[in-house]
Amino acid sequence: MKYPTFIVAALTGLAAAALFEPPAAWAGPPAALVEDVQGEVSGAELMDYVAPGQVLKLGPDGAVVMSYLKSCRRETVSGSGSVTVGPGESTVEGATLKSDIVNCDASHAQATTRETSEVAATIVRSVGPDTTPIAQAVIYGASPIFEAKGRGTLIVERLDQPGERQQVELSGRQYKGRFYDFAGTSHPLTPGGIYAASFSNARIVFKVDAQAKAGPGPAVGRLIRLN
Repeated sequence: MKYPTFIVAALTGLAAAALFEPPAAWAGPPAALVEDVQGEVSGAELMDYVAPGQVLKLGPDGAVVMSYLKSCRRETVSGSGSVTVGPGESTVEGATLKSDIVNCDASHAQATTRETSEVAATIVRSVGPDTTPIAQAVIYGASPIFEAKGRGTLIVERLDQPGERQQVELSGRQYKGRFYDFAGTSHPLTPGGIYAASFSNARIVFKVDAQAKAGPGPAVGRLIRLN
């Protein structure tokens, strides 16, 4: 299954949502991120987080792709049936499940924004001409997805080499009000580079994997959470 752009995928999600009731709200930390939805799927939409115990139901032409934040397990579930979200993998009834492991930083999924921001501030202050910044997270695509909710200025600045800096004014109209995808821009980051990203009061220092490619790819491997 190809990775659609957010525009195409959003239209698909809207079509499916018109046939089903909206997904229920679930308490507790998320276990996985829904990266693609095709056909008849109820219980979650594109780029929703899902929690353990949550149940998604699929029609005959339904398909959903979910990536688990801690196990880096990417699942494609298709066909009529249901899928129940677990802590690190799903169980299905009736539907067909295929899975693989993708590159993702499981430790980043467990860090709180406050913890990340405090450490990042210390790292940025300590950067000097003879020091190499220590990254708090790694992404495996050169076009990151930033989770930055609401309005504000997103700043992405390279730390290990001077001169590379991007500033994006977010209006609050990013996808679902919080996801901004660099895959939709012509400004990918440099593979192997170490960057600081900040938005509102949140900050993180991250590294782009040396083998990272620009453009779309598994969202869980490109995700930087700033909320």
